[in-house]
Amino acid sequence: MKSEIIINGANNRPILIDITHNESKAPQPVILYAHGFNGFKDWGNFDLIAQQFLNAGFTFVKFNFSHNGTDPEHPQDFTDLEAFAENNYTRELEDLNLVLNWIMLDENPFAGHTQTNNIGLIGHSMGGGISIIKASEDSRIKALATWASISQCKTPWGNWPEDEMKDWKDSNVAYYYNGRTKQQMPMHYQLFEDYQNNKNRLDILKAASKINVPFLICHGSEDTSVGVDSAYEIHKANKNSELLIVPSDHVFGRKHPWIEQDLPKEMQVVVDGCIAFFKRAFNLI
Repeated sequence: MKSEIIINGANNRPILIDITHNESKAPQPVILYAHGFNGFKDWGNFDLIAQQFLNAGFTFVKFNFSHNGTDPEHPQDFTDLEAFAENNYTRELEDLNLVLNWIMLDENPFAGHTQTNNIGLIGHSMGGGISIIKASEDSRIKALATWASISQCKTPWGNWPEDEMKDWKDSNVAYYYNGRTKQQMPMHYQLFEDYQNNKNRLDILKAASKINVPFLICHGSEDTSVGVDSAYEIHKANKNSELLIVPSDHVFGRKHPWIEQDLPKEMQVVVDGCIAFFKRAFNLI
């Protein structure tokens, strides 16, 4: 069964959450998913993945970051570009913390379906970096898996030349072209300032080195958005982590919309690997 709820996120903007749970069973370990830059919780028919985790004995929670550009009435469309322009890393960390707080609440209407002492976290791309940082500072997270994670909080300006950075500062806005929707996605200069002002906290490799819970790093060897070198850098920072490298791209063969009822074989390898990983982490095998 899938249920939805809205909570307040950063700057009191709404976070739309959905939870896939089995009403007929005792509380299950929770897997929480954090989407990436230019993404949303339902990208690529993510309910197919949630259902597989449910079938494996987990409760699955996913959510839209409060400033990802969607709204609760349009959860798969970038209708609020002003919110998108004001997104940054620390706001996403705040959102993730608020979702974790919601999961932990006794008055949560779904509390009967969650083992709050067994929470696993999955993050994709920018959400992977956010998840690494959060797992390093929050003991509620008992296991972590990343998919195509960034290794630096410099999305998307990491390779921009100096003159482009100066133009961004002078105009206060830069645009990222979304090839799928054909939208120019605005980003205010505060995104870079947030990184500059929080460099220590936003050091993903430093955070990775502090993680002492089970940690699986999944990445596509043909990823052109976030090169596979990022996976090796994160693994080097945490020698106790596990690596799962598959011959695939940044989204493991998926696209949006995904109308098929089966996942691409590359994504299925990652999902199977993660389910087995979380079962080991929570002693379900």
